[in-house]
Amino acid sequence: MGGKIFKTALFFVIYVNSPKNDCKMSLIANILSRKGRHAISVTPDTTVIDALRIMAEKNIGSIVVMSGDKYLGIITERDYSRKVILKGKHSDETKVSEIMSTDLPSVTPGDTVEQCMQIMSDKNIRYLPVFENERLTGIISMSDVVKETILLQQATISHLESYIHSGA
Repeated sequence: MGGKIFKTALFFVIYVNSPKNDCKMSLIANILSRKGRHAISVTPDTTVIDALRIMAEKNIGSIVVMSGDKYLGIITERDYSRKVILKGKHSDETKVSEIMSTDLPSVTPGDTVEQCMQIMSDKNIRYLPVFENERLTGIISMSDVVKETILLQQATISHLESYIHSGA
């Protein structure tokens, strides 16, 4: 397996100590390689209703706001409900630039899934932009983080079962 496994009471603790190990480290890069690095985007002058139509068509909960190659922010379903509906605005008259979230923290492909979970939990947010060399390379959602965590747990269980069955 490449890592060390220590038996403790009723638990097994896996220490991954090699990048060549079968258990990949839980990095944002893993999520991006699985889901892709393309983020759906609109321009700041797009109306909220048009952005919502794109989100519905693509079955996504957020959309990036870009001006050329420059990241400006993200509009989410939560932004729509809190900044349009609850304020009595009209989605066919309101521009995404008026309601987008611009102050979200960001992560890099080298950051861990655990770091993302901590940020999302601390800030009560569901989406994080991913930047590499100051360029947007993707968006990570809470759903992406949950899926990655499940995959890692499944891999850990598989490795533990192999270890137990090997008689070591």
